[in-house]
Amino acid sequence: MIAINELLKSSNWISGLQWLFFIFTNIVVIPITVGAAFGLSPSTIVNMLQLSFIVTGLACIIQAFFGHKRAIMEGQSGLWWGVILMLCNTAVAQGMSLSVLGGSLTVGIIITSILTMLIGLTGLGPHISKLFKPAVMGVFMFLFGCQLIGIFLKGMLGIPFGNQAADATINVSVSLLSIVIAAAVIVISVKAPSSIRRYGLLIGIIVGWIVYVLIFDTTSAVSETTSFGLELFPLGEPAWDIGIIITTVIAGLLNSANTFGALKGTESMYNVETTKSEYRASFTITGIFTLIAGFFGLVPNSPYVSSIGFLSQTGIIQRIPFVLGGFMFLVMGLIPPIGHFFSQLPLSVGSAALFVSYLLLLNSSLNFFKQIEFNTVNIYRSAVPLFVGVVIMTLPASYFITIPSVIRPVLSSGLLVGIILALLLENLFNWDKYGNEQKDSQKAAVSTIGDKND
Repeated sequence: MIAINELLKSSNWISGLQWLFFIFTNIVVIPITVGAAFGLSPSTIVNMLQLSFIVTGLACIIQAFFGHKRAIMEGQSGLWWGVILMLCNTAVAQGMSLSVLGGSLTVGIIITSILTMLIGLTGLGPHISKLFKPAVMGVFMFLFGCQLIGIFLKGMLGIPFGNQAADATINVSVSLLSIVIAAAVIVISVKAPSSIRRYGLLIGIIVGWIVYVLIFDTTSAVSETTSFGLELFPLGEPAWDIGIIITTVIAGLLNSANTFGALKGTESMYNVETTKSEYRASFTITGIFTLIAGFFGLVPNSPYVSSIGFLSQTGIIQRIPFVLGGFMFLVMGLIPPIGHFFSQLPLSVGSAALFVSYLLLLNSSLNFFKQIEFNTVNIYRSAVPLFVGVVIMTLPASYFITIPSVIRPVLSSGLLVGIILALLLENLFNWDKYGNEQKDSQKAAVSTIGDKND
């Protein structure tokens, strides 16, 4: 448990404040953009925003004490978020009702939550983790970074999220400020002394927010409210579009890569190896909060692999600042005026700060790839899923209309296709053997030439 003297240290509260802003900037854009994509009312979006704060704060605290017990953010999954926004764009392009999409997502998320809890309770986590080999995790980290960097880059350019982006154009003045903010955070992270470097994200957000308010109109994305209410199934009553449900369940199972990535990626920082009980507890807790998300229209949870970048950038690996940040975030959700104040953070400023944090996913990807000895034979294990996934991300949703509706949502997601290909290629072929065969033949050829010269 936390000692009282730790709670009294100002340094822990300052570090907790940085965690608060990291959690906040990761979460605040998600319910707002999902609400906008589904055309929800401002009051519904406000309620979803406040509930997101409460659920995320609780999830972080519970994971820190009873789950994996590390300073790893537990919040609304970027993989889920990207898939949901992608499905919204696809639904509009293909004439599907958003209420049917939302209702089918709800059913799929509830099914996924049950499967996730079963993985935790039965202890299957360590066995499933064996499928997510370094090559798979390298592909996942890279494609995950590409998808989220794309979302944040659009936010930096002043392009609205969701369906509002259909006829949008780049806001040059907002873009310039966002680029300056991102560059400043990078400079602080590279050049500043370690005592200041760890607060680079916080400095960028606060200074950027102040400058934005001085230059631009600061109309809030959500309206002010003095009450908080729970609304069941705000995205739509349960519906049964089998293609959407299958895609949602597949996304939920692949979302376990976040758990493996976050836990494996922080093992070196904590000098530990994740135990079976930690996997069991982490998956069970994630499953419980995913079930809550299904009923109340929230994006489902997972441990954040971007926490690796945050921990590397700030060096704040202790649990106490993380718990304090989660607690402050929970309070923001419980007190509507506080939540409303922070909801006014310009999305371009938050996107600029997160853009810098998520750039570090490239380092996480490369660290996994370093564990593999690539050659001209086994490079296909990663080249195929990487290139195919990235190209699919660039294709318009209208290109996929000719594909059967049952599999269309899966095949139109570059992230899902890339991860699936990586899993299949890595677990169906012994790529290291092929590489060794090539090495052996090369060595034999060299040896033969040497004998002839002798």
